[in-house]
This record gives sequence, C-alpha cells and structure tokens, in this order.
Amino acid sequence: MLLKYVEPGNKIEMQAVERGEDVDVLEDVKVYQTQVLDVLSEDRLEIAMPMEKMKLILLPVNTEYDLCFYTSSGLYQCLANVIDRYKSGGQYILLMELTTNLRKHQRREYYRLSCALDVDVRPLVKEEMMAVTNKRDYIAVQGLPLKHAVIVDISGGGIRFVSDTVYEQHSLIYCKYQLTVDGEEKEYQLAAKVLRVRELDDKPGMYEHRIQYISIDTVEREEIIRFIFEEERKIRKRKKS
Repeated sequence: MLLKYVEPGNKIEMQAVERGEDVDVLEDVKVYQTQVLDVLSEDRLEIAMPMEKMKLILLPVNTEYDLCFYTSSGLYQCLANVIDRYKSGGQYILLMELTTNLRKHQRREYYRLSCALDVDVRPLVKEEMMAVTNKRDYIAVQGLPLKHAVIVDISGGGIRFVSDTVYEQHSLIYCKYQLTVDGEEKEYQLAAKVLRVRELDDKPGMYEHRIQYISIDTVEREEIIRFIFEEERKIRKRKKS
C-alpha cells in the first residue's frame, strides 16, 4: 500500500508513540510536520528531517513515530521507526521503516493550519464548568466580558492562540471565533481545556496557549476541518501560480 498511495512531496505529520498506562491522553504531544522525499519499498521511505523555527529537529534513531500522510487519495496512517539519519545533496534525511501496515486514517482533527485569526476568550463560569464536567450539553453564558487574542494555528481538535492574558494550564475556557466555511461566515462558541502555556521569548508579556476542545459536536468539527483543507488548497494553488 505504501507504494500505491504515498509519493514524494506528500505532507506528513509525525509524533512520538507514547507507551504505558500512565500516559495522559489530554497532554499535548509534540507534532512535527515534514514531507516524503522518496518511497523506497513497501516498508521503507525517506522523509525530510523536520524543522522548527529554522532549526533541524534531530529525532533519535530507534524511536517509533506515528505518521499521518496527506495524499491525493486521502489520509493514511502507520507506525514507523527511525532507522537512520543522513545528509544527501544538501538535504537532511530520516530513513523510516514501517512497523505496522498503512491504513486509512480518520482522525483528521490533528492536522494544524498556521493562521492569524481573531478569537475572544474568557474562563468558564461555574454553571458552564458543571455542564462540561457532568457531560451535559454545553450552552455558553452570554454577555460576559471577553479578552481578545489571536489564533496562530487551528485544527479540528483545538487551537493555539497568543494573548496578553494568562490562562492557567488545565483550566477550562470559552473561546469564540469565526470561519468562512463553504462560502458562509460561521461563528463557533466552544469550551476547551488549556493544555500548555508559555511566555513568548521574543515578546515579553505575551503568552502562547494550546487548548483542546472539550465540547464540540461532529458537525462543528467537520466544518473546521473543511475550512482547514480549503485553506490548504488555496495555499498550494498560490504556490503553483
């Protein structure tokens, strides 16, 4: 299946495979974005060594990663080991060997789109927190003060935003933003959990928050994913022209 569906240039998202019963599935797992360089066989391929802030990420050999491929036939997923690292023709390369079969991937919410979108944020009030923790339908309380922030990446699973207000890690917050989906402006009012907070090195007093939706219905999630894929198509089209 690897040779049939995956080809050079396909975008990849990869994250380390967490093992053990103590892993908290809500904790933020580092996701790296890279691309396929060459498919060598049904179980081996070369991928570009990922970069972050213009620096190479030297992923360790003999470490297993979850790979998600963005192909013309849809999303595919497998597990693979880093079996070698090397440089060829000025390109830093990871040689990957599959440890599971390639399969159709449904969890599209993990793909993150870099962006700059306005968002309004506030902590959840008591009655909202009770609804969320008791798994009742979330209905946002209206008319409460909101703080402006900027979304810097978005996925079907959550967002990363920058704000001059700090929201504590593991706290529950309300966020409201708008997206253009299928040519129509739509508003999203969602409850979320703060996974991680850090002050920006180059902007003292500004804080980056990564949050995960905890109250979102299937229709809303699919709309957000459609927005992301449509924006990706626009970006690819601009690069080709």
